[in-house]
Amino acid sequence: MYRQCIARLARHNGGLFLAELPPPYLAPSLHFSPPCSIQSSSFSSTAVAASRRGRDLNRTRAVSAIHRTGPRFKLSVSKYPLPKPVSAESMESRPMNPDHGLWGFFPPTREPLSTPEYDIDFGRPWAVQELRQKSWEELHRLWWVCVKERNRIATSDLERRRFKPGFGDHESGERDQAIRITQKSIKHVLRERWYAWEEAKRLYEKGVRPKVEDYLEDGTP
Repeated sequence: MYRQCIARLARHNGGLFLAELPPPYLAPSLHFSPPCSIQSSSFSSTAVAASRRGRDLNRTRAVSAIHRTGPRFKLSVSKYPLPKPVSAESMESRPMNPDHGLWGFFPPTREPLSTPEYDIDFGRPWAVQELRQKSWEELHRLWWVCVKERNRIATSDLERRRFKPGFGDHESGERDQAIRITQKSIKHVLRERWYAWEEAKRLYEKGVRPKVEDYLEDGTP
């Protein structure tokens, strides 16, 4: 299409040489004569009947947030005043709760960053043989103690990356690794109990019942 427009322009201007014409990709930027013009419509989308009456029927015309030209009529929410923010001086102070749950994200000293001496002072992880002797309630409490401690370590690690003190990363990682081993051991014990329950359920459905010699001295199977 652009080559045809250039050819028409050359014929309209008295037969210019092709070497004097611009390249084809510059053809859209030229102002062509009427034989090569593109048909277009006016920018205004107002109906033709509106211009005949001599007034604009578009109520939202010239409404701009940049030039602060609002609507020509009041909105229904204009009669309600906007709320004003309260200053910090006029707010009533609340007493600090020393036992607030968010303090669990910080060390006992309630500092944002734990010391390496505190992070390295921990025992060994719980073994699977020890957790097998625990009840469901005890395993549940131990699990959430581990979750709380890992949240505390994550908070200290975040502050350590922000302050960049240059110490404490190794001690924090060792403590977090020990807690993760304990959590894996808890999952291992719960998985064993689930498989034992499934096996006992399967045997019960087959009609197998425990015998007297299968019970312990205290009467439990």
